Amino acid sequence: MNVAARLLLAFLWLLHWLPLAVQAAIGRGMGRLLWVLARPRRRVALRNLELTMPEKTPAEREAIARENFKWIARSILEHGLLWYASHARLRRLIHVEGDVGFAARDGGPVMWLVPHFVALDVAGASTQLFQPRQVGSIYQKQSIAVLDRAMREGRLRFNQGDVFSRHEKALPLIRAIRRGYVFFNLPDMDFGAAEATFAPFFGVPAATLLAPSKMAHALKMKVQPVVAEVLPGGQGYRVRYLDPWTDFPTADPVADAARMNAWIESEVRRNPSQYYWVHKRFKTRPAGEPGLY
Repeated sequence: MNVAARLLLAFLWLLHWLPLAVQAAIGRGMGRLLWVLARPRRRVALRNLELTMPEKTPAEREAIARENFKWIARSILEHGLLWYASHARLRRLIHVEGDVGFAARDGGPVMWLVPHFVALDVAGASTQLFQPRQVGSIYQKQSIAVLDRAMREGRLRFNQGDVFSRHEKALPLIRAIRRGYVFFNLPDMDFGAAEATFAPFFGVPAATLLAPSKMAHALKMKVQPVVAEVLPGGQGYRVRYLDPWTDFPTADPVADAARMNAWIESEVRRNPSQYYWVHKRFKTRPAGEPGLY
């Protein structure tokens, strides 16, 4: 597996030298191939869209899912850019909108809420290219050592932060926040019922972590939402730093989870084909409810 991983990384390194428009065309072609070959993930994406957008016809949902696979394939291949391209090239390609300087001006504890759109890692790069504070984030440790090392090195190449494994305790992250790190938080995955509530997401109860609200409340953090998207062809990427929330957190983490999901839903409706539909967002069900996949 390590040999295959090294070949993949070599391919990404070679690919990153190409113009972005060429990489985009290759990625979209690979997305068409993935649609044919990745049948289990195709079924998950279509089921998610059926659950969240029942008002659309099956043909409309399939069209979104097909586009989604093309965007996902692009995001995979374009990790070569994020991991190996020069800082100057990335600054040209990443178009930042909104108040990217909020955390630096505020100076206190800040949490960026970043939902799982396909350009998620572009948002991560932008936090280290366009503002000066140190950044802390949580990542999923990879089972293949070569890929895990490449992922860590790629995310830490800007020398402006640290990543913490999801399998570790939260204490190192909390200490980093208290030292002044901004927390790059990914709030919208299904990690089971522990420390979660079933908050509505497109009207479907979804296991939603209470940690964003509880941590922000305990550490007196200000919360700023951030959303990234891939632009067509060689246009690059857009990262939107939205206005910090004035109504989050509250003393009610369950209500905060519902408020967070409602915001994510509004962003998904704005750009449905770039949300990470291949994740089983509704895998965990309330007691007594049948599975949805």
